[in-house]
Amino acid sequence: CKSPSPRQNMPVRYFIMKSSNLQNIDISQQKGIWSTTPSNEQKLNGAFWESSVVYLIFSVQGSVCFQGFARMSSAIGREKSQDWGSAGFGGVFKVDWIRKESVPFQFALHLLNPWNDSKKVQ
Repeated sequence: CKSPSPRQNMPVRYFIMKSSNLQNIDISQQKGIWSTTPSNEQKLNGAFWESSVVYLIFSVQGSVCFQGFARMSSAIGREKSQDWGSAGFGGVFKVDWIRKESVPFQFALHLLNPWNDSKKVQ
């Protein structure tokens, strides 16, 4: 189910998506899909339906870099993917990768998250 378009005058949302390994990022970039834990699904689906666009910024835990960013292009469904091989993930959703590039956190030190006590975005 794709989001209605256009949805002007609605907020843009951004989420940092942490992955436990680079292989998950590679799979996502090749197949245009992502999956997250069930605890994140409601928040992402809500943002998808209530925002003009949802950007996902990807980072592998411990990498001290961002690996790129994508636009969420479908709501999260019930179908699960075997691509990640983990029982801890929820449904799959589509993503359109915009930029696939490793960017060190040091280039984003000026970005602070006001909804997280103005901590650095990383």
